[in-house]
Amino acid sequence: MVGDTRTAGAMRAEGAPGQSPYQRLSQWMLDISGDQGVLKDVIREGAGELVVPDASVLVKYSGYLEHMDKPFDSNCFRKTPRLMKLGVDITLWGMELGLLTMRRGELARFLFKPPYAYGTLGCPPLIPPNSTVLFEIELIDFLDSAESDKFCALTAEQQDQFPLQKVLKVAVTEREFGNYLFRQNRFYDAKVRYKRALLLLCRRSAPPEEQHLVEAAKLLVLLNLSFTYLKLEHPTRALHYGEQALIIDQKNAKALFRCGQACLLMTEYQKARNFLVRAQKEQPFNHDINNELKKLASHYRDYTDKEKEMCHRMFAPCDNGSTVGEK
Repeated sequence: MVGDTRTAGAMRAEGAPGQSPYQRLSQWMLDISGDQGVLKDVIREGAGELVVPDASVLVKYSGYLEHMDKPFDSNCFRKTPRLMKLGVDITLWGMELGLLTMRRGELARFLFKPPYAYGTLGCPPLIPPNSTVLFEIELIDFLDSAESDKFCALTAEQQDQFPLQKVLKVAVTEREFGNYLFRQNRFYDAKVRYKRALLLLCRRSAPPEEQHLVEAAKLLVLLNLSFTYLKLEHPTRALHYGEQALIIDQKNAKALFRCGQACLLMTEYQKARNFLVRAQKEQPFNHDINNELKKLASHYRDYTDKEKEMCHRMFAPCDNGSTVGEK
């Protein structure tokens, strides 16, 4: 089981004789549903805010039937768990109630009685009728997607009625969604989220004393967009967003690096070198920047070799002793 070295067999050996393993477990678990239908035991405490309704959660979980050591369902084999939305992707009522009691980083064990799990019919052939199931759930992260979606659906005039902190919070959520999608290699979807965040930030005016907060948030989104367009193999757009980031921070090493990468892909070698040398000046020992400069030197050398070969062919003497272009 996730986070617990005890097997189900070892747990069966504990407690009073005649009781089932789950009956023994239930005696010291917290009733979070009010009717003993969902019981909880915290294995590791989390931190921060509780999961909000309609959030999208990133979790690792394993589900167990009584008297069985191996899970009947688990996503722990996945390298990167899928982001799931409460009420849409998560269909177990008990799991949704349980998640609403959790904080980031928390690891907990839950018992779900049949009404909160698979009901009187079960889920043949894996889940027998009227089964109480045990789930161990680790909450890696969650995103308040409902708040963000509702806010983005408002008109610009309606959004302007909210304080700046609200706009910044929604923009951060959109960027975090983009980051998650980016890690899943869903670059087009990530780009959509980043652009939503950028639109919110560009459309919102702020008083001078708070403008730096908007600019800092925009910088992060612009860097993300530049990197995403590199992944989408659109170097001209990557360069555009990289240069927009440099307007905010002209010495930003990441922005200079992205611009250099974009120019290299566009075979604009002198521009690429200028950006990369500036990036190296800001971070002399950055491995990625130094490697990109080596790649640039190699590409430029190949380019000049081809140019020399082409010129040689153009002006090489013909078989009759005359040069190309002679009459």
